[in-house]
Amino acid sequence: MAATSLQLMDLTSLRAVLWDLRRQLVPSRFEKAQQPDAARLQLGFRSLSGMTWVELSWLAEAPHLIQIPPPARQGAGSTLAQQLQHSLRQLALVELHQPGFERVVEFRLAPRPGERVQRVLVLELMGRHSNLLLLDDQRQVITLGRQVRDHQSRVRPIGTGDGYAPPPPLQGQPPDPQESDERWRERLQLLPVPLRKALQQSYQGISPPLIRQLVGSLADSGVQDLDPDQWRELHRSWQCWLKALEQESFRLQLQEDGRYRVWGTGQDSGEPGLALVLGRWYREQLDQRALSRRSDEVRQRLERWRRKEELALEDQLQRRAATAGSDDLQQQADALLCLPTPSREQVEQAQKLYRRARKLRRSVAVLEERLTHHRRRLDLINGSEAFIEDLQIAHWQEVAPRLTALQELRSELEELLNPGGRQQERRQQRQSTPQPLELVSPGGLLIQVGRNHRQNDWISLRQARSGDLWFHTQECPGSHVVLKASSGLPEDDDLTLATDLAAHFSRARGNSRVAVVMVPTMQLQRIPGAGPGTVRHRGGEIRWGEPHRAEQHLHDSAASSLASTGV
Repeated sequence: MAATSLQLMDLTSLRAVLWDLRRQLVPSRFEKAQQPDAARLQLGFRSLSGMTWVELSWLAEAPHLIQIPPPARQGAGSTLAQQLQHSLRQLALVELHQPGFERVVEFRLAPRPGERVQRVLVLELMGRHSNLLLLDDQRQVITLGRQVRDHQSRVRPIGTGDGYAPPPPLQGQPPDPQESDERWRERLQLLPVPLRKALQQSYQGISPPLIRQLVGSLADSGVQDLDPDQWRELHRSWQCWLKALEQESFRLQLQEDGRYRVWGTGQDSGEPGLALVLGRWYREQLDQRALSRRSDEVRQRLERWRRKEELALEDQLQRRAATAGSDDLQQQADALLCLPTPSREQVEQAQKLYRRARKLRRSVAVLEERLTHHRRRLDLINGSEAFIEDLQIAHWQEVAPRLTALQELRSELEELLNPGGRQQERRQQRQSTPQPLELVSPGGLLIQVGRNHRQNDWISLRQARSGDLWFHTQECPGSHVVLKASSGLPEDDDLTLATDLAAHFSRARGNSRVAVVMVPTMQLQRIPGAGPGTVRHRGGEIRWGEPHRAEQHLHDSAASSLASTGV
């Protein structure tokens, strides 16, 4: 992922999305509403061409209005979703209204086209001030995404039951295609400031992304430092942008620096599907950031668990070291009783020494059991870090399933390392069927890759059949890989791919060649008392895997899958 901030939806991209959505949604009948998280709402509208879903987000870091593929059913029971479901039932979307250069969209709904509007859904895309509001026919607030209290905004507090007041008017002049080159230049040169600031202060609808697209590297140049040729080129770009807005000639262009633009030269007409493609782009970017953020959260929790286990291990080691004095205590007691005429006090002292020595010897077994427990938990933590690294760098896979896998790993760790967690969540985790990564080998055999501890346990011990082959990096945390050789005789290419996959899905993936153990699954044994996926084996064959070949195979398989689905 590019190390850049997420490009916000500005006026230009909002206009482009609205142009595309109007063609699909106006008119259409509202059918479904669901709220997958606190700052997102997904609405389903049915038209003659079918069901279309849009997503409205008032998330501070990325407020947006996009089209999305049919989503999974989640959040339909939220209070906001149920209020919308009740208020908008049997209403049709008759207008998508966006006034002037404001980043405010009104979804106007009526019983039928041409009849009086009864409900208005307002989406305000204004950074951290973004919000969603449902208004009645008197434009009073029925419900909203977030209440704005008096102490949060002295300018525009708003809550349920209040009359809706639009945001404060924008500063600057509305851009006008009829404005002359000379007047445009005079307005920008009024104050000796950088060109970027002059554009934002003088005109409405000017965002940082648009400035980059309009003026490029000249953004920070002073308005007094530009020569006539540069001014003429800038004005041509300005007129091209205004023409795209006026004629609604938009075309989405995804750029290599992780940004996008929806207008440019040489465009004759709009591009259908822009809202959906841009929706996928936003979803991928937001999911990627969520993956990074949640990975950091899980890593921090693992680090806290690691420190706790290391302290406990050190304490038990010190206790075990103290048991080495049992022999000395035994000898001291023997020496007292071997005296020619030991006194009563000496006999009692010898008995105390014997008892202390026996207590220390009995504690050795308990201490060894505790040491084994803490070492196994540390091994579990090391293996979990390998899984997290895999999910972060698995660019061959879409972000959404990686997010799901990370959430499964987090829930699994809560159960394994935090036994005081919620019993209900643990029961749900146990009831769910593991979904390991599955690939087809060159010879047509199934290869399973575990990407968390339970998946490792499931494919290696529970689902394994006689004849299946197990692969794992030698003395290195990583995933279990099982080649289902029980369904057919494996060829050399099948064994090579399974070996490469075991090398790739391990903490040794940075090496050019990795030692991998191949063992029949029937020779695997569960270690009593150890966590899921912890096994031992007898014998085995050492093979050498090359992680880069497995990565290339994964990329090729993902590309073939996308091509076959027409994406």
